Amino acid sequence: MFGNKPRDDRPVMVPSNGTPGGARRGMFSVIGADVVISGNVHASAELHIEGRIEGDVDCAALIQGAESQIVGGVTAESARIAGAIEGTVRVRQLTVERSARITGDVEYENITMENGGHIDGRMRRIGATTVTATPLITASAPRAPLATTVEILEADQSAA
Repeated sequence: MFGNKPRDDRPVMVPSNGTPGGARRGMFSVIGADVVISGNVHASAELHIEGRIEGDVDCAALIQGAESQIVGGVTAESARIAGAIEGTVRVRQLTVERSARITGDVEYENITMENGGHIDGRMRRIGATTVTATPLITASAPRAPLATTVEILEADQSAA
């Protein structure tokens, strides 16, 4: 019944569509909720993480589940973060969902952040100049309520 067909020993060939970095459209890898990886992870396509990774993650696109954890840096073209990350995040297109908790510096080109998402670290737009903010209130100064209106001053055009 099962032994009647001859075995096909030809190697499996996956057609390449010429996308950069070897990523193939429609291909993805999944790291399940019960998996713990100690070491760096590299994927040329989309990576879905539901488990825990103790190491750096480098992939084309990252989808992180709400219960997952990454302890290490993340580098990707795009990422949808819903779990916890402890490390530097460098992503061109970043979506931070309401359940996300990022502890570390974040570099991005475009960012979308849902209400409730949490980032504890410096945020820097890729390609932008770094701006240093100086606190206006010192610890010893009395604190007044913050202003809710902004006055805009325009130059008088009739004087010219």
